[in-house]
Amino acid sequence: MNAPDKQQVFSINNTAEFNKIALQIFNHQVKNCAVYSHFISGLRIDPAGVKSVEQIPFLPIEFFKSHQILSTGEPAELIFTSSGTTGMITSRHFVADKAWYEDSFRNAFGLFYGDIKDYTVLALLPSYLEREGSSLIYMVEDLIAQSANAGSGFFLYNHDELFHELKKQQDTKKPTLLIGVTFGLLDFIENHNINFPELLVMETGGMKGRRKEMIREELHEILCEGFGVRAIHSEYGMTELLSQAYSLGNGIFECPPWMKIIIRDTNDPISTLQNGKTGGINVIDLANINSCSFIATQDLGKTFADGSFEVLGRFDQSDIRGCNLLIA
Repeated sequence: MNAPDKQQVFSINNTAEFNKIALQIFNHQVKNCAVYSHFISGLRIDPAGVKSVEQIPFLPIEFFKSHQILSTGEPAELIFTSSGTTGMITSRHFVADKAWYEDSFRNAFGLFYGDIKDYTVLALLPSYLEREGSSLIYMVEDLIAQSANAGSGFFLYNHDELFHELKKQQDTKKPTLLIGVTFGLLDFIENHNINFPELLVMETGGMKGRRKEMIREELHEILCEGFGVRAIHSEYGMTELLSQAYSLGNGIFECPPWMKIIIRDTNDPISTLQNGKTGGINVIDLANINSCSFIATQDLGKTFADGSFEVLGRFDQSDIRGCNLLIA
């Protein structure tokens, strides 16, 4: 059986289609990803007996730190790396076909926010710009290019320039997206309060050791007041994934149709939990067809009946990394 193609994955529109394609990709990755195959063998699971999505084993995300996770014989076009403090072992995601990533984030943005060409995209991502291999920077660079607006661009620590650009966009009344790392957004509003109710502020999480962590409600209240907006949007993504979930406010995330969150029991990683129960976040990302689509993260969260989910923090003693790690 051939692996699904991009058109099949990105046109999923119901649970039955998702489950069918997820099982196809599972079988493809068992046969073609040595690391995943050995992991399943170590669990003494017979892949032929996996007949439902609920039975699929999830690879611990730590494997991306120690192994090359690939389900294809093609060489990597890109290698994304996670952020980390000095001496920390970082994750590496070998991306054999960058078009899977581009199609994933472009389609997802369109589903949640509409045509990127309608936006001015402003990025305040200093910690990501100051290192190489950031999947977030790759995505935002593409969104900026697609926006086709002369005002779009990155801002490092030049907050005065960002302030003037925000005022300019407010005057032109063009839809404006400001995507920023948490500490950068807080640094900005300490000296540049602005009342821009139409602005879409999206935080990507992460204090990066620059500020003390704070609960999401407190953080979003401060940001709402500083930017004069009613809600703060959030992006949930990580180096090891090629898809992102988005929150349009209140810290509740929704996945694109080719991505799904399942909550596992922290005391029994093979068991899953019902909606409303807190546990470890497992991610199915079908865009990860050339690496591994079934990943057990170190994030804690819970799901809801409509398929949305909330991120509640991280496992104790787990590494601090460059994904959305707000504590709710």
